[in-house]
Amino acid sequence: MSPHRQDRSADQLVRRLLDQGEKIRVIVRDASRLDESVREQAETVSGSHDDPAVLDQALPGAKALFWLVPPNPRASSAEAHYVHFARAGAAAIARHDVGHVVGVSSAGHGWPTPAGVLSAAFAMDAELRTSGAAYRALSMPFYMENLLWQLDAIQEQGVFCLTCTADLPLASIATQDIAGTAAGLLTDPSWTGQENLPVFGPDRLSPDGMAEVISQELGRPVTYRRMSIHDHASLLRSQGAGDQTVRDLTEAFAAQDHGIYDADWATAEPTATDFRTWCREVLKPAADARASRHE
Repeated sequence: MSPHRQDRSADQLVRRLLDQGEKIRVIVRDASRLDESVREQAETVSGSHDDPAVLDQALPGAKALFWLVPPNPRASSAEAHYVHFARAGAAAIARHDVGHVVGVSSAGHGWPTPAGVLSAAFAMDAELRTSGAAYRALSMPFYMENLLWQLDAIQEQGVFCLTCTADLPLASIATQDIAGTAAGLLTDPSWTGQENLPVFGPDRLSPDGMAEVISQELGRPVTYRRMSIHDHASLLRSQGAGDQTVRDLTEAFAAQDHGIYDADWATAEPTATDFRTWCREVLKPAADARASRHE
C-alpha cells in the first residue's frame, strides 16, 4: 500500500461496476464532487463511513462492501485513524449481515517492526475481521500513481525522488488493477474465509529501471534520485506535517526500503498492467495535459 493515491482505485472501481450493470451505493462526503454520470447511476449516501448512522443508511441489503479509509494528516496517529474507522465498520457489517468485504490494505502483514501507515492498515484488517464477514485484504505495494505527485519535477528537472535503493527492485501496482481485482471479488459471492490477497504488478524494476522506462515513454531524459529518510522527514515538516504524521510516513518508507513487500511479492499472482503500459496510458497523457496548460 502506498501512503498516497488510494482514491483513484475507488473511482475506477465505481466506474467499472457501473459499466458492468451492477447496482451500487456510494458513501460520499459531497455528492456534487462525483462525476455526473456516476450520480445518475449510483445511489449516494452523504457522510463519512466512520459514522454509524451513515453506515446504517448505506448497508441495509448490501451483499458486499468495498472498504477504503481516507487519509487524515491531522489524526493523532495513522493507526488510531484507521482503527476508528474499522471499528465502526466492523460493527455495522455485523449489524447488517454484509456477507463479503474487500478492504484496501498493504502488503507485508506480519512485519516485525513498526511500519507507520502500513502497520495502521494491518490493524484495520484485524478489526474488520471481527465482523465475521468473508474478508479479503487487498495487500498492495508501491502505487505507480504516486509518481503523478512528482510530475512537475519529472518534466521541469528530469528527476523523481523516493527513499528506495536505486538498483534494487521495487514492487509496484497500478490502481486500475486494484479496481479490477476488487470488482471481481465484489461481484463473486462464492468465496469464503478471511485472507490477505497480495496484488502486485508484473515488473521487477528498480527505481533506476523505472527512470529508464519513463525516459523512453516521455521522450526526454529522466533520472532517479534517492532521498534519505532524514531529508524526507525534513521535507514533510517543511510542508506542515506534525511529528506523528512524519513518523507514520517515514516508518512506512523505511519498511518499504527494507523489504516489507518481499514475502508477498514472492507468492503474488501478477496483475496485467506493467510499468511501461502505465507510463504510456497514464503518466504520458498527464504530462501532455500539463504541458498544454503551460503553453
